[in-house]
Order: sequence, then C-alpha cells, then structure tokens
Amino acid sequence: MKKKVLGRGLGALIPEAQPPEPVPNEIDLDRIATNPDQPRLKFDEKSLAELAESIRSHGVLQPVLVRPFGDGFQLVAGERRLMAAQRAGLLKIPAFVRDVPDDRLLELSLIENIQREQLNAIEEAQAFQNLMDTLQTTQEELAGQLGKERSTIANALRLLKLPPAVKLLVADGKLSAGHARALLAANASPAEMTRIANLMVRKGWSVRDAERWARKGPSTRTRASNPQDPDVTAAADRLRLLLGTRVEIVAGKGPRQAGQIRIHFFSHDDLIRIYSFISEKRPN
Repeated sequence: MKKKVLGRGLGALIPEAQPPEPVPNEIDLDRIATNPDQPRLKFDEKSLAELAESIRSHGVLQPVLVRPFGDGFQLVAGERRLMAAQRAGLLKIPAFVRDVPDDRLLELSLIENIQREQLNAIEEAQAFQNLMDTLQTTQEELAGQLGKERSTIANALRLLKLPPAVKLLVADGKLSAGHARALLAANASPAEMTRIANLMVRKGWSVRDAERWARKGPSTRTRASNPQDPDVTAAADRLRLLLGTRVEIVAGKGPRQAGQIRIHFFSHDDLIRIYSFISEKRPN
C-alpha cells in the first residue's frame, strides 16, 4: 500500500471525513478549547496584533478546524486565528467540524503550522520528536510521511541536544538553525556552547563565522593548556565536517604514538547515518 504523505493540505490527512461544507459553522469562541499538544509555543505579538486588526476589518477569511469535545469543541488547527479573533473582540468564529481521533491531533496541528511556516526551529524539532513518540515511527518513516528528506528530520532533532539557554536564543530568532548546528559540531561543553552562543548574538556572527569557530574546536584557553599537533587538529576538523558530527583524535605519547579516533553520535538514527556514510566510502 502506498505510504500516505503529509503536507498536501489538511483534507488529505482526513480521508474518511466528508468534504467540507460550502459554508462553515459559526461557533462561539468560548466553546472552543485549545489543543494542549499545539506544537507552536511562541507567537509574534506584532504579527498577532496585525492579524487581529485585519480580522476587525475583514473578518476571519480562513475557517479554523475543530473537533467535538465534551459539550463544546477542541481546536485542531488555527490557534493563531483563534487568538487574533479573541483580540479583535469577536464572539464567534467560522469553523469546520471534523471527527479527528486523538492520534491524528498532533499530526494535523504540526502540518498546519509547517504549511504556514509558523514554527521556529526548536518548536519544529520538538514537534517532530512528539510525532515520532506518538506515532511510534522512525526518522526515516516520518520523513516519508512528511515528504521531507531524512537528513532534514535528523538535523532538526539534533537541535534538541542544545543547552536550554541556547535553545531559547534559537526559539527567539536571535540565532539561526545554522548557528546552532555549528555549535553542535564543535568539541565544546554545554557551558562553552552557551558562552559562544551569547557571543554570537552580541557580535552579530554570521553562520560562516560560527562554522569557522566550530572548526577551531574548544576555546583558546583550553587548547593552550592541551597543545596538540596541528596536523592532528586539522585531521579532526576535516573529519568533523565530513561526518557532520563531533570528532576527537586523541594521540598517544608512547613511541608508537598510538591513539583513538572518537566519533560521537546523538541518536540511533545518527549512528546509522554515520555508519552508512563510512561504509559507502570504504575502499574496494
């Protein structure tokens, strides 16, 4: 059976439902409960105020989607429109009513936000993780369902490994996902990542600046107290960029100069990705 792909509109996600009626229901705002699993955690106040003003002038042009819930309804998709309608002073809002099962609620909320590009990088990563947990699916399976590359899912999920303070900078839009990936690729402690992340914000570093820092590894003070052969450092940098993960080369001090190459992975899927890459590059 052909796998269903998300991202083709909300109607495609509820094939068992009847086609939407031409005129949506007008439902009292106080009868609609919000979705506790809504993937979007932050709302831009200026954008919300602009939408509320537009709604005052023109009404709600795109109905929200709700499902029966107790004596009222629960929001499935359209939380931003619902909040703006409340701010605009509306008492009712146009809504389509559908019987959406619990295991589809997060799925629909996520895809509605992805389609409208409303999630920041951290919210999107957490939503992917919640979907995987809820649906008991792998990164590869989720990528197929969302119509995305598996690497896109994997890169997003890696952001959840960031220290809490750095996650907040990304969620607030002060750092991009590119900055965050550079931090994760560096051989740095959570405290060092947090320090450098704040420095990036203060100094206005570009992603290229962040990547240059990541290639240099830990702070100058740490490197000075643990000097390393520049050739070994360059080799570790090259492997870090090639494999897209943290790599350490620990050289021995004996006459044979034996040592270790440590390749870090951050999930089972990350391990499979690295193993597959190395296996494909092995000499014949």
